[in-house]
Amino acid sequence: MSGRHSDRTGLRWLLNALIVLSIGLTALLIEPPRQAGAQERRTIIDMLFGFGRRRPPPVYDDVPIYEPRQREPQQQRPRTKKVKQKAKPVPAEPAPVVVEKLPDAKKVLVVGDFVAASLGDGLQTAFETTPGIVIETRANGSSGLVRDDYFDWPESLPAYIGEVKPSVIIVSLGANERQQMSIDGAKEKFRTDAWLAEYTRRVGTFAALARKDKIPLLWVGMPPFQSNSMTADMVTFNGIFRTEAERVGGNFIDIWDGFVDEGGKFVMTGSDINGQQVRLRGSDGINLTKAGKRKLAFYVEKDIRKLLGEAAASGQDVPGADGLKDLVVTAPTANEDIIQTQPISLDDPDLDGGSALLGGTTALAGNGKSPRDKLVEKGEVVSAPAGRVDDFRLAKPETVISNPVIRN
Repeated sequence: MSGRHSDRTGLRWLLNALIVLSIGLTALLIEPPRQAGAQERRTIIDMLFGFGRRRPPPVYDDVPIYEPRQREPQQQRPRTKKVKQKAKPVPAEPAPVVVEKLPDAKKVLVVGDFVAASLGDGLQTAFETTPGIVIETRANGSSGLVRDDYFDWPESLPAYIGEVKPSVIIVSLGANERQQMSIDGAKEKFRTDAWLAEYTRRVGTFAALARKDKIPLLWVGMPPFQSNSMTADMVTFNGIFRTEAERVGGNFIDIWDGFVDEGGKFVMTGSDINGQQVRLRGSDGINLTKAGKRKLAFYVEKDIRKLLGEAAASGQDVPGADGLKDLVVTAPTANEDIIQTQPISLDDPDLDGGSALLGGTTALAGNGKSPRDKLVEKGEVVSAPAGRVDDFRLAKPETVISNPVIRN
């Protein structure tokens, strides 16, 4: 048994040696001869599988058979300079025309709460080009006739009148009145009978105080608001304002329709004084926008101009009789200067004196009876014109030319 084992071991060793020798010979056949002076050493694994280094290209007479493909440099495109577009200029609003007021200009005093302040701003815009009228606003945004402990209007109004010396007084109150009132030291709830009676008395007293010096009084009513309950209360207040203002000889200005729709409901957006749809009220549904202020003043502007008359003129120079002489159309100096032109006849468009149109015949004079009338009344059938398709006459008039028959 030991002999057989030794024979197998020797045979196995011989086979391994032959395998290694064959691998070495194969590597030598595949690997090209190295140039002299090369110092690199490669293993059998490197020669078999090409690990470690890249094989150099084969040479023929010291000239490489192929050369690695070189990437051609790309031509750079010329960079185009981006032109930055200039933003279109926003047209500037025209500067307001400043008109210097006259030394003897009539003054209009506006008093009241925050609605009166908005009215004063609108009137400033309305009369900014009128040199004969000056708007003076004395408003307290949170004031009213209910709380005399916060701001006392009956006490402050005479001082304002003495300071401004107005020609017209405008009152706008009521937006802050929806609260309890102190009557003889007791707190009275809003809208009770006692509250309404006392408030009516205070409105009448204040209106009479404004009319004490016989100054024209314009009491401007309250507009509707977004709150339905507040709007309903404004309707009640406007009724009181109208009655008490007219009782002392003043005028009540109703502005309600300018801030509601066709159904009488509150609107945030509506038409301005030019009929364009604009935002009239602020986001709170109470305050007014610039367009809303101008529309509010529009209702009062007409009465102011009516009361102040000539002072409400725009101040532009109106030419007199001498300045209008170039606009007067003078009569001709003589009859021969008038050029007379004969009328053009409708049946003579070429003005050649002809009485018939080109290619037409003289119109037949009729008796006023239409073919229908002749057929219905007398049963007469009007003869068809010569040459028409329903002309069945045997003898053709000379005006009708029959088509010649072509024969082969």
